[in-house]
Amino acid sequence: MIHPTAIIHPGARLGADVSIGAYSIIGEHVEIGAGTRIGPHVVITGHTRLGESNRVFQFCSLGEEPQDKKYAGEPTRLEIGDYNVIREFCTFNIGTAQDVGVTRLGDHNWVMAYVHIAHDCQVGNHTIFANNATLAGHVHIGDYAILGGFTGVHQFCRVGAHVITGIASVVRQDIPPFLTVAGNPLAPFGINSEGLKRRGYSAESLSALKRAYKTLYKSGLSLADAQAAITADAQTHPELTPLAEFLASASRGIVR
Repeated sequence: MIHPTAIIHPGARLGADVSIGAYSIIGEHVEIGAGTRIGPHVVITGHTRLGESNRVFQFCSLGEEPQDKKYAGEPTRLEIGDYNVIREFCTFNIGTAQDVGVTRLGDHNWVMAYVHIAHDCQVGNHTIFANNATLAGHVHIGDYAILGGFTGVHQFCRVGAHVITGIASVVRQDIPPFLTVAGNPLAPFGINSEGLKRRGYSAESLSALKRAYKTLYKSGLSLADAQAAITADAQTHPELTPLAEFLASASRGIVR
């Protein structure tokens, strides 16, 4: 399963049924889980771990040093979970000592071509990154989030679960869960109703989320008062709990 032109460091650890394509390079501290397929001309370096049954297409660079002038060679990491698809020309960097020291991509993510995930980013599960979506350092992306093509996310921003962004969106502040957003400057356009329906949210839950959206964006309440109202509503509508918790912890402000 290893092409004869591939260069595999003797210290690399490969699981069962791993395949490595032509001219790919696998570094000393790399671990690749069972059933993962690495295409041709891929470079995987650094302290990088890929889980099981991933597919990495040609010309990707995974685990390279962060694009951060403060990086001084610390043994930070890149961790990629299971069942991810990583398309052509993607670049994922290891973390830095100034944060948790690990860049993470969870499970079952669909990452299209030319996506960049910078140092210390934390990406959840079941996300979709369309072509040329770019994360600056220290960004957090929640489960089931979808980033439209050419979406750019500023460092330290958080994108909540089930968010969807339109093409060429520029994210400078946190995006609460469940929202549809687009543009530059970024603006909210309601909740991600179609995505939530596909994930099994009931009509009652969608109604509660729509009311919470109106409280946050249409009521004229201050952010603190809207947060308090949503937190109170979450006592009887638990689907609002992720939104209430996100608002309580927002440090960069939210798109509004």
